[in-house]
Amino acid sequence: MNNKAIFFLFLSSLFCNAESLKSLSVLEFKEAIALSQNKKAFLENYLEEINQLDNEVNSIIATYDSSMLYKSYVYGRNKEWQGVPIIIKDNIDSRGLPNTAGSLSMLDNFPRRDAHLVSRLKKAGFLVVGKANLSEWANFRGRNSVSGWSSHGGQTRNPYNLDYNPCGSSSGSAAAVALGLVPVSIGTETNGSITCPASINGVVGIKPTVGLVSRHGIIPISSTQDTAGPIARSVFDAAVVLKSISGRDPKDSATNKIPSDFNFSGLISLKNNYLKGKRIGLILANEGDLDITFTLIKKAEKVFLEAGAEIVPITLKPLPNNFWSSALFILEHEFFIGLNEYLKKSKSSMENMASIVEFNNANKKETMGFYGQEYFLSSIAAGPGKKIEGKNTDEIYQEALAIVDFSRNYLDAVLEDNELDAIVGLTRNTAWKIDYRTGDNFENGWGNGALSAISGYPHITIPLSMVDGFPTGLSFMGTAWDEVNLINLAYSFEQKNNFFPEPAIGKN
Repeated sequence: MNNKAIFFLFLSSLFCNAESLKSLSVLEFKEAIALSQNKKAFLENYLEEINQLDNEVNSIIATYDSSMLYKSYVYGRNKEWQGVPIIIKDNIDSRGLPNTAGSLSMLDNFPRRDAHLVSRLKKAGFLVVGKANLSEWANFRGRNSVSGWSSHGGQTRNPYNLDYNPCGSSSGSAAAVALGLVPVSIGTETNGSITCPASINGVVGIKPTVGLVSRHGIIPISSTQDTAGPIARSVFDAAVVLKSISGRDPKDSATNKIPSDFNFSGLISLKNNYLKGKRIGLILANEGDLDITFTLIKKAEKVFLEAGAEIVPITLKPLPNNFWSSALFILEHEFFIGLNEYLKKSKSSMENMASIVEFNNANKKETMGFYGQEYFLSSIAAGPGKKIEGKNTDEIYQEALAIVDFSRNYLDAVLEDNELDAIVGLTRNTAWKIDYRTGDNFENGWGNGALSAISGYPHITIPLSMVDGFPTGLSFMGTAWDEVNLINLAYSFEQKNNFFPEPAIGKN
């Protein structure tokens, strides 16, 4: 048992202080709770501590009580990760707590059973502590939205500066890990909702190939892009969670596409010197502050070269006409179908998307004080069997799918033509100030990962460096089902770079 775990154990027998949870890994937390003499008291102190630590950042929307956590601990007896706490995003079904997507309209949505990934976490011994706040409806309600804000949970703030945004939509999942409230969490992503908050909060985020993790029991946006994935302080901890939640599920047909020879155990069989001899396609051009991006790219390049990797400069070509409008239409069309299907099977009083629109209109002060619900309205218009400017929406949808296929084909071509082991680039720019008047500052941002998201391909971000007091992330992207390779590349870089940032907030 290492010194950190001993220290934490000692404190847990008394009262926890703000330092006790900082930087503890899944292994250290497992060891500390296993050796504590009074598990109930340990968990009570733990809940008290995280509530105190989270007071300013507001990353957690709801928690189970200590008696429920103790029952879960007993249920996980002799399981590999017994007692390791984890927070899940509040768009994932977990019995005993409402699944709200951050919306006041969904406060009565108490799921009958756990989401598939939650069941798998519990079977592995993890303690599902509660729900993380998020951008309402996973940032797909209205334009000019403010990441990290929901009508149910309020505003999650950036733990590096409370005036700044934590990105989203998995805002609370990333901020909670950065603060040390939990060693690991679960986020969901349609386009950037794991990787952006992970990067901006200085933690690791893994967006897996669509289908590696079941979406059953998750409030959906897109059947072609949605996935859940882990957020953690280290690549190993994230990989542990990914292995625990991955696998086939008859209730999600996308999981049927997992290759029969997929190496699940390889997800946590990590190699320090894995970068040696690997060909890395390094994206050199980014929008934004070119001086900053150049400095960060050169830093990453130096680490790769020192680790024995070969660098291949990459400049991504322009996207086809109508790419982004087609990608948006796909989300709108699929969101209408998916959300209505979820609501039909749920215990929510909201019968369909239209009833949520009505609820928001009736409660504008509480729900739409900062921005509207344009994406709900456009999704209703884009639903099956409708017409837009005289054209059938089902035809528009099929045409849009053909246009965005470019992303998949293009990424595969870049990897194959250059004989690359991965494509690497800066995840995105640093955090921006919270602004309820103009919303998120994405237009002036830069970064990579959209092509991976739209393709349904894996994407991993890890901390790279600090810029003006904020962390930045480095992205590793590859083809479908390439998680074992990408995780090893990211792990090898992480060990060489040795950068594990910690926010000052919550230390004292």
